[in-house]
Amino acid sequence: MPPRILTLAVLAIVLVAVGARQAMAQDEGPKVGDLAPDFTLPGASKAGVMEKALRLDDFRGQTVVISFFPKARSKG
Repeated sequence: MPPRILTLAVLAIVLVAVGARQAMAQDEGPKVGDLAPDFTLPGASKAGVMEKALRLDDFRGQTVVISFFPKARSKG
């Protein structure tokens, strides 16, 4: 996997983990049905990394699925 893609994937995982940790520090964590806090992540498509970062808040009211494919674009 190219170093930049790996870096972006790791950054995304860290940001999600930090958000979850902050929510858990405030109370027992998010409950079913709670809205996720807003965050920004670099996006990627078949063409590569997108120029404009994606904000969760831009998708409010829509179903959002965040997935990670660590072996994408690699020989592994």
